[in-house]
Amino acid sequence: MEMKKRSIAGCIILTFVTLGIYGIYWFVKLTNETNRLAPEEATMSGGLAFLVTICTLGIYGLYWGYKLGKKMDIISGKSSNSGIIYLLLSLLGLGIIAKALAQNELNCRIDRQENGFAAAA
Repeated sequence: MEMKKRSIAGCIILTFVTLGIYGIYWFVKLTNETNRLAPEEATMSGGLAFLVTICTLGIYGLYWGYKLGKKMDIISGKSSNSGIIYLLLSLLGLGIIAKALAQNELNCRIDRQENGFAAAA
């Protein structure tokens, strides 16, 4: 599975224009890509995570946000606890910002790989 560099502004605009449909796709792709890059913090697949989020009326989505932050720390090599920040953003209804932050980190990782600075995952 190849990771795709995505325009953050484009993802946000498409999410609003498609009334959230693209946001679902983005959620699934982010989940699958971060699971692949940080298997020690991996959650369920993107499609299943979305389904469980719906079934739990969004509660799993809060956990997903926390885990996404932890995976981003591993992917970026930081020793911080971004999980708390991502959880707070999700609690405040700003999950799209958490996705944007995660996409930014993934884009940086792709750039490092293209430039030969990161080992192949």
